[in-house]
Amino acid sequence: MAFTSHDVAKIAGVSQSTVSRALRGVPGIAPETVARVQEVARSLSYVPSEAGRTLSTRQARSIGVFTAELTNPFYPALVEPVRNRLEQSGFRTILLAEPDAAGAAENLPHGVVDGAIIATAHLGSPLPASLRARGIPFVLVNRSVDGVECDRSTVDNIAGGRLAAEFLADLGHREVGVVFGPGDTSTGRDREHGFRLGMSERGVPIPPERVRHGQFSYETGYSAASVLLGQAASPTALFCGNDVIALGALNAARAKGRDVGRDLTIVGFDDIAMASWEIVDLTTVHYDLTAMAQTAADLMVARIAEPASPFRDVTLTPEIVTRGSHHRVG
Repeated sequence: MAFTSHDVAKIAGVSQSTVSRALRGVPGIAPETVARVQEVARSLSYVPSEAGRTLSTRQARSIGVFTAELTNPFYPALVEPVRNRLEQSGFRTILLAEPDAAGAAENLPHGVVDGAIIATAHLGSPLPASLRARGIPFVLVNRSVDGVECDRSTVDNIAGGRLAAEFLADLGHREVGVVFGPGDTSTGRDREHGFRLGMSERGVPIPPERVRHGQFSYETGYSAASVLLGQAASPTALFCGNDVIALGALNAARAKGRDVGRDLTIVGFDDIAMASWEIVDLTTVHYDLTAMAQTAADLMVARIAEPASPFRDVTLTPEIVTRGSHHRVG
């Protein structure tokens, strides 16, 4: 005879929904209740049916995470804490690529995911509107999309860019080159805005010939830094829109014989794990990337539980972490 959750609930003296939540490890149930439900389930050899759970709860217990290619080391560092946090709440993670591709939301078969976390998107991305039209709740992490009200977990990118500018100016740098990220992303736009603001406040000009833009990639950093450091009056410092760009800039500088930390300063943004490696030793703008990722997962779970609750916007405060890739001028 096969026992059901109804049998477990009847013997344990609880509701079927409590049985489901207790066996999934969902927070908010008294430990003694969880123990009682688990003991009854064991005694009846009851194993929850995933298909039955989906039908009874109308939930797939899966969250889609729209992300860029995981070859960029920033994204594994963001996605893994999201996955771990969702797993703790009983949700699986499904990785979804190309969030700005046409039909990205429409290509999701109905009922596959209960919600979506958008880890990368352009400012005018149609994805949030498409998800909302399909009734799929979503959370933005690390990025913003213009005109979209939703739950968000981000860092104050304007403040971070401003901090980097103030840091370089206070070190005495007046010949500064910059490699910004793409202007059609909130991270690229806001970090550039903050950096330009900070430099302006310190009275340090940024000539157009010392400015480059590109994707948040190693290749962008290497090619842009090669050009900037090849100029007749090359800069004494480079600010990079993220750490991956900075990694490319570091290698380009060394290829040109520049001594980073002695006659050239390079500052990044994000403080990914590689930034602290001894061979990299990158001074950068730091924020708690793991906390940002976990917060996004928590916001997603809360949104599914309470669809009509007010939107929450959680913004982390950045700070400069100093290592060996900067020097003082004069």
